[in-house]
Amino acid sequence: MLTLFHAPMSRSNSIVTLIEMMGIQDQVQITEVTIPRQDGSGGIDPANPHPEGKVPYLIAGDDHIRERGAIITYLTDRFPESGLGRPVGDPQRGAYLSWLFYYQGVLEPVALLHFLRIEHPVLQDTFRDHDTILKRIEEAVTDSPFLLGQRFSAADLLCASPFIFFGDGMPATPAVQAWVARCTEAMPKP
Repeated sequence: MLTLFHAPMSRSNSIVTLIEMMGIQDQVQITEVTIPRQDGSGGIDPANPHPEGKVPYLIAGDDHIRERGAIITYLTDRFPESGLGRPVGDPQRGAYLSWLFYYQGVLEPVALLHFLRIEHPVLQDTFRDHDTILKRIEEAVTDSPFLLGQRFSAADLLCASPFIFFGDGMPATPAVQAWVARCTEAMPKP
């Protein structure tokens, strides 16, 4: 049995949604923990094994996985029958991994900097800017409903998450808004 450490209303919500979409709730024990919150509430939970007290954190026997992109890759590789990942050998595997890592390395940092209204040329040269992110997503969904074509994937779930979480605080073009709406429709309702 896998164990996911999760805090409601946090980044781990997307992993809980993924588990539900994959239909593997009977394979993953979800353990709720507290985390330090931006408003000063919460705190590091001694029951949480994450080295920084964050979530999500997945334990699979002796293997410990952190960071959403890594957890998504692990789960979709371990349970390929869900169809939400792209297994090794699939012609979209590279694009799938690229979107997961683009999210972690570019999209989320830029989204946070944009939301906080922090600008600096070095940050923009390193991570790009909000308009560039919108352009990348638009290019992917111009001729297809989702990032990898006709089928919703875990990459859509992850990449749409800041647009869903920040709402109007994360401006989007009409094409990106339409993609986020399709992604939201594909996800289970709370």
